[in-house]
Amino acid sequence: MDLQLQHKVIIVTGGARGIGGGIVEVLANEGAIPVIISRTEIHNQKLVDELELQGQQSFQVVAELTDPAQCEAAVKSIVERFGRIDGLVNNAGVNDGIGLEKGNYEDFMASLHKNLVHYYLMAHHALPWLKQSKGPIVNISSKTADTGQGNTSAYAASNGGRNALTREWAVELLPYGIRVNAVVVAETLTPLYEKWLQTFDNPEQRLKEITEKIPFENRMTTTEEIANMVAFLLSSKSSHTTGQLIYVDGGYVHLDRAI
Repeated sequence: MDLQLQHKVIIVTGGARGIGGGIVEVLANEGAIPVIISRTEIHNQKLVDELELQGQQSFQVVAELTDPAQCEAAVKSIVERFGRIDGLVNNAGVNDGIGLEKGNYEDFMASLHKNLVHYYLMAHHALPWLKQSKGPIVNISSKTADTGQGNTSAYAASNGGRNALTREWAVELLPYGIRVNAVVVAETLTPLYEKWLQTFDNPEQRLKEITEKIPFENRMTTTEEIANMVAFLLSSKSSHTTGQLIYVDGGYVHLDRAI
């Protein structure tokens, strides 16, 4: 299927590695121009260079997204470079384990800035250009807003906020023809997930215990599978889809664990 994303300038926050990196690779394969925004230039540039070797276009901007001024500056630099923005993927974030019993106000608020506030800021600053292009927004979210996880209050709250903003923006942006959807992720083997697994005495056994609970094929969701859905939602092939929370999780959240 031709998703008709050729030459579309699409921002992907946290796009250097993990889920974001998978999204950037799929978009580049579709002929789009993904723009990576993250804080680490060496990781950003590594992916840009890899894509360039394959004859694909991309761009990168270094920004600390917890800083509102850097969010605004990142959007400005993209517009200066390309003159347009054709889509936004809010993806950057981290499950940082800020819980209730052992957490505190300062860490809780800092986590909201890492995981939620920049979703708003990036959409706010990109909006004038998205209105011109009728460019869609895709928010990456997590199952923690639905299932809970324990000891991650701030991350769960952030994902609840991401889901709510998806529906709210879908309503607010109807007059501009801008579609807004979310892709909800459950168990995906990213570098951060692998790092978390290493905190257990037997990481391989822990991974086996997790995959046994994933109904479809008892395996982790791949970053490419998430990226394929994101690309579809960014494309005109999903032209009447908005305000949706789409679970790409092998049935993890909604199917009965007894099956």
